[in-house]
Amino acid sequence: MIKIKTSEEIELMRESALVVSKTLGMLASEIKPGANPLKLDKLAEEFIQEQGAKPGFLGMYDFPNTLNWSPNAQVVHGIPDNEPLKEGDIISVDCGAFKNGYYGDHAYTFEVGEVADETRKLLKITKESLYVGIREFKEGNRVGDVGYAIQKYCENHGYGIVRELVGHGLGKELHEDPQMPNYGKRGRGKKFVEGMVVAIEPMVNMGTRRIKQLKDGWTILTVDGKPSAHFEHDVALIDGKPELLSTFQYIYDALGITSDEEAEFRRHEFH
Repeated sequence: MIKIKTSEEIELMRESALVVSKTLGMLASEIKPGANPLKLDKLAEEFIQEQGAKPGFLGMYDFPNTLNWSPNAQVVHGIPDNEPLKEGDIISVDCGAFKNGYYGDHAYTFEVGEVADETRKLLKITKESLYVGIREFKEGNRVGDVGYAIQKYCENHGYGIVRELVGHGLGKELHEDPQMPNYGKRGRGKKFVEGMVVAIEPMVNMGTRRIKQLKDGWTILTVDGKPSAHFEHDVALIDGKPELLSTFQYIYDALGITSDEEAEFRRHEFH
């Protein structure tokens, strides 16, 4: 059942989302060749707690860490270890926070040093597809409209869209209805209504869409060993239009990035 949020609840959820946004921003300047994933995971745990929140993933379904840490061919749900980051890696960092009774859930795929051009393009297209999908999260549209938009945008560039893992509703629970696949048919699925809050999160592979799970019971990776990218925003339906509760701006400030899709989205689309 879809749980509609009041404007007051949405503002509390914005606080939770921004805890995650600030945490990803803090990590942005730490993600570089030689960095130790377990040390960064501990940094994130302490940073979230300093903001008056709890790590949203730590202990959930018995997950052992604060961050889902998924380098290169890992799609999502990777577990931080002591393997140092290497020049040319990419790393999907998915993070959750629980504050004031609500969850924030937010992800970004970082470049580690100099990354191959074809990998950089995968990240660019995946991030663009996130905003392509978000624009379809509006009154009168349905779940399939978002999925179709993301799928078409990525497949037109020859990439594989993961089917088995999807976005989701968000609120007092980390995973609420509706499921938000990154593929679909226009006009199909549950209709969007005022007060819905969802996490939209394209998971896009450079090669095949097919995935497999490691024996750790968590880590998902591409069957062909090619890189995968993952970006995620928390979005509320307000006045019939999508509004971002999370932001990549803290990441861009840390990395010295001045212009991106989010800025264009906020400037031209709905404000």
